[in-house]
Amino acid sequence: MKSTKQIHQPIIDQCKNNCQKSQMQLYNLYCKAMFLVAYRYVKDRFLAEDVMQDAFIKAFKNIKNYKNEVAFGAWLKRIVINQSIDQLKKNKLELVSINEEVIGKVEESDWHVESIISVDEIVNTINNLKEKYRLVLTLYLLEGFDHQEIAEVLQITENTSRTHLLRGKNLLKEELKNTSYAEGY
Repeated sequence: MKSTKQIHQPIIDQCKNNCQKSQMQLYNLYCKAMFLVAYRYVKDRFLAEDVMQDAFIKAFKNIKNYKNEVAFGAWLKRIVINQSIDQLKKNKLELVSINEEVIGKVEESDWHVESIISVDEIVNTINNLKEKYRLVLTLYLLEGFDHQEIAEVLQITENTSRTHLLRGKNLLKEELKNTSYAEGY
């Protein structure tokens, strides 16, 4: 059985030759997933569509740089995430930089959540947090970025990333605790 990479490779190769039909095929294959990625960050359907469109334009302009080192979807997702964060920065997103001497290493191993709480509830709760916490939690938990990558993408220090993660995690736990208590009555 052929992998997704092998199935889509002829389309990707045609896109490298500026074939508009192949670009449309590739767009149709990935647009829904990439819209959801953008929406997770920008929280606005119209803005997410714009971000996704801009990301596809950027991807098609730079597709010759795609070398099959990672799956095409992962390569494209990275572009969408960066485009989303650039859009948030344009909207004057300000991340608070924390005094680094005060901050120690953050303990990241305690992520226990009650099993009655669904993944959707967790994601919805993350989405309702302050922007700076939501971004770090989303990048760390949902996208699998490490603190160095988060620091680069958000242009913050690794310590700030750790701090936002810790504070976001605590807020998330508190919100989930409140949600589960409210549902129990």
